[in-house]
Amino acid sequence: MGGPPFKVLGTPDLRTPTRYLTWMARTQLSVLLGEAAFSVLGLGMAAVVPYVLGRTIDDGLTAGNASALLAWASALLCAGALQAVGGIYQHRMSILAYCNAAFRTVQLLTRKATELGGALPRQVATGEVVTVGVSDIKWIGAGVEVSSTAIGLLVAFAVVTVALLGMSGLLGLVVLLGTPLLLITISAVIRPLAKRQGLHREQIGQLSRLGVDIATGIRVLRGIGGERSFAERYRLASLKARTAGVHAGRYDATLQAAQVLLPGAFVVLVVWLGGRFVVGDQITPGDLVAMYAYATFLVNPLRAAADLFTSIANALVSARRTIRILSLHPELADPETPRNPPSSGDLVDAGSGFTARAGMFTAVAADVPEAAGRVADRLGRYVDSGVTYGKVPLSDLRLADVRQRILVVDAEAAMFTGPLRDELDPFGEGDTRLKAAITAASADDIVEALPNHLDTEVDGLGRSFSGGQRQRLILARALLFDPDVLVLVDPTSAVDAHTEARIAEQLLSFRSGRTTIVMSTSPALLDRADRVAFLTEAGVVADGTHRELLTSQPQYRALVTKGEV
Repeated sequence: MGGPPFKVLGTPDLRTPTRYLTWMARTQLSVLLGEAAFSVLGLGMAAVVPYVLGRTIDDGLTAGNASALLAWASALLCAGALQAVGGIYQHRMSILAYCNAAFRTVQLLTRKATELGGALPRQVATGEVVTVGVSDIKWIGAGVEVSSTAIGLLVAFAVVTVALLGMSGLLGLVVLLGTPLLLITISAVIRPLAKRQGLHREQIGQLSRLGVDIATGIRVLRGIGGERSFAERYRLASLKARTAGVHAGRYDATLQAAQVLLPGAFVVLVVWLGGRFVVGDQITPGDLVAMYAYATFLVNPLRAAADLFTSIANALVSARRTIRILSLHPELADPETPRNPPSSGDLVDAGSGFTARAGMFTAVAADVPEAAGRVADRLGRYVDSGVTYGKVPLSDLRLADVRQRILVVDAEAAMFTGPLRDELDPFGEGDTRLKAAITAASADDIVEALPNHLDTEVDGLGRSFSGGQRQRLILARALLFDPDVLVLVDPTSAVDAHTEARIAEQLLSFRSGRTTIVMSTSPALLDRADRVAFLTEAGVVADGTHRELLTSQPQYRALVTKGEV
């Protein structure tokens, strides 16, 4: 496994789509210059071949000059060889430019997603990020790589025009004036096409977002009987996307037809004029052959020019969607002058009155689950607050330092596709520590039941596991990370009582000497905690051991015993 394609991504220009594409081109200027050079060589030689062919006929065959025939035939062979070399390496450089632009954009999107963290789904739908990362990067790559091809096309047109002017001033003027008119006509179709393609992609993005929402919440939908409602919403969104796609397809078909019809008609015009000149003895038979070859040659560059406009138009649409995501800002930022994090210390939330003593197992029992969630967000600095760690405000620390030392794991933590080993041990801590963490999370039976154990492929979001199994595997991953402070929000809410008791005992042993905070109302966990904080909407109203609070706090006793005692 290698590292990322680009170790230094740079700072993209996000002011406009054009500026973004221009910046992307500047990041690989040497590649694009190489592509342009080979494009000039390949297309330039392709434009020279008809001239050499005509001279071979006139100076060699028609004149009966064997030495001239050999010389021009040799020149034709060299021109063809150079054309092949230019075409091969231009294509290789073109693919490299395409991949560079696409993968750099993917890395920029990944960096932005990491920077935004949990704020990403609050600012942009997951489906839109997926659409940009899968579909739009292809057009960005294509838009960047075709820019250098344009130079070769211009050179080829220049060579053909000069050659035809040498044969006939009228033919040269037809090519010189007709080519821009063709491109203008084709570009008139491209503009509405780009607009309709942009609308189509917006509809596809909305459809993707809806699909992700349905796939993520399918269990909830089944529980409340909402499958039909969301299926109807998906059907209507699909119809809108299909309609937008049909409208874009109509313009695309018109463009494809124009790319064939207009250059073809142009070639017919040039050949017709050339034939008249041959009949009038204004040009030689060799010039006629050369002229026909020129006319045929012009078809491909004209189509390539139309494709170039299409690629750029699509790239601008894709770049607009990309910079919309790359322009998002995180809800939290690093301080201008960050402080060094303490090696350890108490974690104190003055807003709620909660304190987690360093090295202790502290539980929080909240009468309202949302209150516990808010405290967890403040302790992990997912919102700005006055929380201190070792008497240092979290707001004075870099976010990366906070994330390294304080890990918050809630019931909605995600699992990803791939081997279970990589899912649980992304940093390669090794099987010894991994198995210890799995045992502490009481997840041995889950791993043993899998067909390939730790090498079993996990599907998207771990949907093949039950709720309790997912909780235990996520807990194992968190334990293996081994942060200074571990905050667990309802880690055993979907686990049976016997398994929960084992987890409580093993968690205390595994995290011995490190700060562990558990948000739960489970008696099995509360009874194992060194201290328990009873949290209400007003804040922490009582603090003590589980047994002390059972005796002194009737409200706490009713909460944790579910009113049974």
